[in-house]
Amino acid sequence: MTDRGTSALRTTPSSLTVGPSSLHWDGRQLRIDVDEMSSLPLVSRVRGRITVKPSAITDRELLLDPKGTHVWRPFAPTSDISVDLGPGWQFAGHGYFDANFGTRALEQDFSYWTWGRFPMRDGAACFYDATRRDGTDLGIGVKFGADGSVQDIPVPPRTPFKRSLWQVRRETRADIGHTPRQVKAMLDAPFYSRSLVETRINGELTTGVHEALDLNRFANPLLKLMLAVRVPRRPHWQFAD
Repeated sequence: MTDRGTSALRTTPSSLTVGPSSLHWDGRQLRIDVDEMSSLPLVSRVRGRITVKPSAITDRELLLDPKGTHVWRPFAPTSDISVDLGPGWQFAGHGYFDANFGTRALEQDFSYWTWGRFPMRDGAACFYDATRRDGTDLGIGVKFGADGSVQDIPVPPRTPFKRSLWQVRRETRADIGHTPRQVKAMLDAPFYSRSLVETRINGELTTGVHEALDLNRFANPLLKLMLAVRVPRRPHWQFAD
């Protein structure tokens, strides 16, 4: 939520600390302690703890381009989570933990992508689709078991559904004849949409987290200037000790 300088960074083999917020892995669960300020228009303190307990850790990395410049790492696609972020934000449920790594800016190599993770009766299905700058397409379908097993799966057709509030194009995988739909908006930006989306995969109706990213819009210098204004920056933040 806040851009900080290197003086605000501390790491150990089991923890990552950035300013007053941190992540700590104890070998069984990931504890995320948050102490930040939200941005405009609703400036307020966001403080509390999120705990992620994976059913298993995978050993899989997926390349998003042939050169390995961009990598998706699904650490724990099936997890239990508990959230306590102050008054009104306490709940527990089904979650996941993943990360992306790269040596080049996303907008250098991609013009558009979508990602979705959908809980299934025996695990979770994830779909990664992207249009690369070189004209090729990425289309990945992966099934994750609760035991950490990973299996490539045939992908249903890419199916468009209603655009976001900012008119970001959206699509995801769905059985033939089924149109996905947004169940809940989570984040709307001029270049990005995150939402809960209902779709049907191999006959199973499921609701999961979906993202759509328009990297042509993101590459616009004016939009990047707007982002710099919106995201708080504390480049000289120091630890007290």
